[in-house]
Amino acid sequence: MIHPLAYVDPAANVAEGVEIAPCAVVEAGAVVGPGCRIGAHAVIHAGARLASNVFVDCHATVGGLPQDIHFDPATLSYAEIGEGTSVRESATVHRATTPGGATKVGAKCLLMANAHVGHDSVVADGAILANNVMLAGFVTIGAGTFVGGGAGIHQHLRIGERSMIGGLARVTMDVPPFCIMAERDHLSGLNLIGLRRAGFSREDIAELKKLFHELLASGKNPREAALALPDAELSRDCGRRMVEFLRAKNWKGVMRFSGGDTASD
Repeated sequence: MIHPLAYVDPAANVAEGVEIAPCAVVEAGAVVGPGCRIGAHAVIHAGARLASNVFVDCHATVGGLPQDIHFDPATLSYAEIGEGTSVRESATVHRATTPGGATKVGAKCLLMANAHVGHDSVVADGAILANNVMLAGFVTIGAGTFVGGGAGIHQHLRIGERSMIGGLARVTMDVPPFCIMAERDHLSGLNLIGLRRAGFSREDIAELKKLFHELLASGKNPREAALALPDAELSRDCGRRMVEFLRAKNWKGVMRFSGGDTASD
């Protein structure tokens, strides 16, 4: 299943039945799991770790050097791609800057054409990065999140689970879980359509609405308000996860409701 025009280093760890197209490169030390498909001209660098059934499309790169002028290429680090994930044409996933660390993309994710996952970032299971999405270093994308085309996310930020980022958005603060944001740090409400599609119950959504208004639309500091909220007021697991996200320390603050129409009414 390896085309004669592909280059696969003898020291690469390639499972049985992997498909590798013409002019693809798999470097020494790379790990390619069973059922993977590697497109033409794709490059799987030494630090890449591909689980089973990963698709890396043409001209995509996994495990490339971090875009960090202080990085020593001799540093041993990794880029991990989870089971069933698709890395579409010309997308890039760079390896970590920290010794022994890994940039991680979870299972069943979709990285559309030209998406970029910067060094030391973590993309959780089921997330979708649309065309030309740009993740800087040390970004965390929560499970089931959708990031619209051309969005740029600043370094050291957290994007909460099941959130939705609008196309061409500029993100310079943390995005709370289950929310929608667009433009530059404009938080507009809960991702109600996404929550219903994901099977969240009426009770789940009711608690998230209550928390949104109390913690993100009240004018209070979101972290201080979350820390002051008694745990006894939380009856749903999704509500606890939202509060835990807001209570955690952050680099650049958490977005608050920006005013105007809100999907959380």
